[in-house]
Amino acid sequence: MQALLVLLAISALSLLASHRRVLEPSHSPVLVQLVASGLLFLALGAVLGPDLVGLLSWSDLNSLQPLLSLGLGVAGMSVGLDLEPRLLRLLPREVYAAALAHSGTALLWVALPLAGPLLFTLGLPPGKAVGAAALLGAAASLSSGHFAVLGYRSGRMERRTGLSVALLTMLDDLVGLGVLMVALTFGAAAHPGEGLGLVALALLLGVACGGLIAILMQGLNDQGELMAVLLGGVALVSGASAYLRVSTLLTGVACGATLALVGGRAVRGAARVLGRFERPAYLLLIFLVGAHVQPRDVLAWALVPAYLGLRFLGKVMGGALAQRIAGQTLALPPRLGYALIAQGGLALCLVVEYLVLVPGPLSQRVFDVVVAGALINEVLGHWAFSQVLPPIGMRGGPR
Repeated sequence: MQALLVLLAISALSLLASHRRVLEPSHSPVLVQLVASGLLFLALGAVLGPDLVGLLSWSDLNSLQPLLSLGLGVAGMSVGLDLEPRLLRLLPREVYAAALAHSGTALLWVALPLAGPLLFTLGLPPGKAVGAAALLGAAASLSSGHFAVLGYRSGRMERRTGLSVALLTMLDDLVGLGVLMVALTFGAAAHPGEGLGLVALALLLGVACGGLIAILMQGLNDQGELMAVLLGGVALVSGASAYLRVSTLLTGVACGATLALVGGRAVRGAARVLGRFERPAYLLLIFLVGAHVQPRDVLAWALVPAYLGLRFLGKVMGGALAQRIAGQTLALPPRLGYALIAQGGLALCLVVEYLVLVPGPLSQRVFDVVVAGALINEVLGHWAFSQVLPPIGMRGGPR
C-alpha cells in the first residue's frame, strides 16, 4: 500500500509538472529549468528509494519493472519518431560531422581514462569492463537541448541559434544508442555473438511492431482511435521486449523509426498523441530511475569527479571542433561546448537499460556515476549556458 501511495503521488506531480502553464517562459527561469529537465524527480526517487528513506523497497522496484519498461518504450518510440527521414536527408554532411565530433570527443575523453578503474576495481572480464566504460562514455557524450529551447522561447537566445544547438543534441542521441548496442553485445550474454543476436532481435522486433502499428493506423483520422492504437503499440513493444529480455529502448527506437518511415500522414497524428503522454511518462520513469541509485558505493563517488572533469573538457573541445566544422552551416554560438554541458534524459535511459539487462556491481557502479553526474551537470549546465548567451543589451526577442 505504501508503494502504491508513493506511485500515485508521483504520478500526480508528473501531470502537474507537465502542464503548459508550468513551463511558460514568463515564469522564473530557474523553476522552469528544474521542471523542464525533470531532475527534481530523479533526486526525489533517489531520496525515497531503498538506500535512503526507504519508502520504496527493492521488492517494490522489482514489482514496478513493467512500469519501467513501459517508460523506456515510450522514450524509445519518441526518439524514433523524431528521426524524420525527410529532415535527415536534407541535413548537409557538415551537420552530421559536427554532431559526431562533439559527442565522439566527449565519449573518448571519458571512456578511455575510466576503463582502467572499472576493470581493476571489480576484477571482471575485459570485454564487460570495456563495454561498461564505453557506455559510461556514451552517457557523457549526450547533451540536453532544453537550455537552448528555453533560451530562444524566452528571448535570451536567437531562435536559429537555439534550434541549431537543439539539433546537434538530437543527433548525438544516435551515437549513444549505437554504443548501447556495443555494450549489450559484450555484456548481455555469455558470448558476444549471442549478445549481438539479442541486439538484432530487439531491432527486428521493433521494426515488426512498427510495421504492424502502421498497418493498423492506415485510414484512421479519429484522435481517439489513433490514441488507442498507439498506446496499444507502446504496450506491445514494452511487453514483448521485456518478455524476451531484450532492450526495450532499442525496440522502441526501431518501432518509432519504422513508423516515421512508412506511416505516412498518420505518423504526425501519432506523434501528437504520444506527445500528450510523453512528458508525464518521462517524469515517472526518471523517478523510478532515481530509486535504483545505491549512494553508499564509495568507489562510485570517487569516480564522479573524474567523470565530471573529463566530460567537461571533452564537451568544450568537442564543441570547438563542431563549431569549426559546421559554424558556417548552422548558427552555432562561439562557445558551443558550454551550451552542451547539461546531460540529456536519454543518458539515464541508457544506463538503467544496461542495469536491467546486465545486472551486477559493474553496471550498478556505472549507473550510480551517471546519475550523480546528471544531477551535478544540471547545476553546472545552468552556469555554463549563461556563458554562451550574449550580453543583456545585445539580446533581442525570438526570431
